[in-house]
Amino acid sequence: MKKTALIIFLTLSAVIGRAQSAYDAFLFSEDNYEGTARSVAMGNAFTALGGDLGAVGINPAGTAISRYSQIAFTPALTVYSNTASGVSPFANGSLPYFEKTYKNTQTAFSVPNFGMTFYWDTNRRSGLKSVSFGFVANRTNSWDENVYAAGRNNTTTFMGSMAANATANGYRGSELNQDNAYDYYNWRDVVGYHSGMISTFGGYDDQFVGASEIIYDNNGRTEIALGGPIDQTYGRTVRGSKYEYLFNLGFNISDFIYLGANLGISSMDYSYSEYFKEQAVDPADFEIGLDNGQTMYFSQMKYTYDYIVQTSGVFGKFGVIVTPGFGLRIGAAIQTPTSTTINERWQHTGETQYTEMKYDAYASSPQGEDRYSFRQPYKANFGIAYTLGQLGVISADYEYCDYSTMKFKRSGLNDGRDYFNDINAEIKNIFGASHTLRAGIEVKPFSVLAVRAGYNLKTSPEIYSAWGDKLPMLFSQNASFGLGYNSKGSFFADAACRYSFATDEYFMPYADYIFDGNEIASPAPEILNRKDAWKIFLTIGWRF
Repeated sequence: MKKTALIIFLTLSAVIGRAQSAYDAFLFSEDNYEGTARSVAMGNAFTALGGDLGAVGINPAGTAISRYSQIAFTPALTVYSNTASGVSPFANGSLPYFEKTYKNTQTAFSVPNFGMTFYWDTNRRSGLKSVSFGFVANRTNSWDENVYAAGRNNTTTFMGSMAANATANGYRGSELNQDNAYDYYNWRDVVGYHSGMISTFGGYDDQFVGASEIIYDNNGRTEIALGGPIDQTYGRTVRGSKYEYLFNLGFNISDFIYLGANLGISSMDYSYSEYFKEQAVDPADFEIGLDNGQTMYFSQMKYTYDYIVQTSGVFGKFGVIVTPGFGLRIGAAIQTPTSTTINERWQHTGETQYTEMKYDAYASSPQGEDRYSFRQPYKANFGIAYTLGQLGVISADYEYCDYSTMKFKRSGLNDGRDYFNDINAEIKNIFGASHTLRAGIEVKPFSVLAVRAGYNLKTSPEIYSAWGDKLPMLFSQNASFGLGYNSKGSFFADAACRYSFATDEYFMPYADYIFDGNEIASPAPEILNRKDAWKIFLTIGWRF
């Protein structure tokens, strides 16, 4: 097995510090509505229904339907599950790495919805019959992940991939060792060099080897290979939430047309931390010769990457509901692109340990910071509902969102017009439209009791991979159910449970780097993370 410069196809995009990507744009833009227990239980199919605080973010005209003021508060409990294991690169299904399967469960408490609306009756028989106004906060996305994977590898190593990357990119040890190296080179490689994970060898300043690798002569050729079996561990923790804070105004026109508008402020807090560890099964397999003739033996390493982002944005949303009669309701709403400001921080750290502590090394990058502008895509909602008198209601929604319109912007650097050209072009090449179908039903067997159920199906907007390959149609889905209680007074309470069906995520902690000609001789690890979630909502409120 030999390492070759074919790794260049994977690493030419290596960047200084951290750079934005098309997938960051999707992270900042994607919404997964939550809301009140009633709206969640009915699949959030409320474009044509209204009358509920959880629906204000879907169609602002919904508040004009209500002939009362209301205040409500919704706490929620979420149970997230992540199951990670290696993916076999071979047709026979054999697994040379991450052979174990680990399941992690995380429980989180939150408040996905709270708000109030006020109703003003104009006492007119036609025309503008009433006006509603209010404030509502809705959570539109959340993250809570603990991913853990582990196993034994006999052929590839994180540090070997890092060394191959540094060699393929033409780096020099003398350059990586400079105090200002972080201004010019990939921060991961600089940290790897400063923390002893990679080093030059054989008197060459542009040839690198990993601390877990040995150098040997093969019929006059210098070759590099993993010294022996190595235990690998991957871990990732993700936390965060995204909210919309909505100032709403609604108008009832002759009990026939209902109009509404939102001034929305979006806010997102997100943190991502991952690490990769390698530990020698037998340090004696990893002998490293020093220039002074002494030897040392690799024991273990850990590489960590931390990323924190906060966003704030502003948008408008406008909606209409029409009630032509016979229990039929038709609704539509459109949301403007969200003008967003992104603030992010990141840092890389690395440590390498040997059997003798005097050789241990540690390095930490500066804390990177960046601030820039971003445009989230517009959205359009369409809905139809049919009320069955006092017996209940059925509804269906369709939402369209064109993610190819996402765009990064920066001011102050040549007016920012060219800085993000490449990444904005990548967004248009990778992403297209996402389509969401929502359906809900509510049945009232008694005047004080409601039984509800709902379903969501959402297609992925990712059409092509970063490498230009056409992707199959991917989608996510969830199902929900719940109960509602309405007292004869002003008090009401609703409960709901929503299950997000398992979705699969495939990723590689490091790139392939061992080739035989143009073929991969020893594949780098690929991990499958399967994630699902249960969410339980309870809404308590008063109408007056």
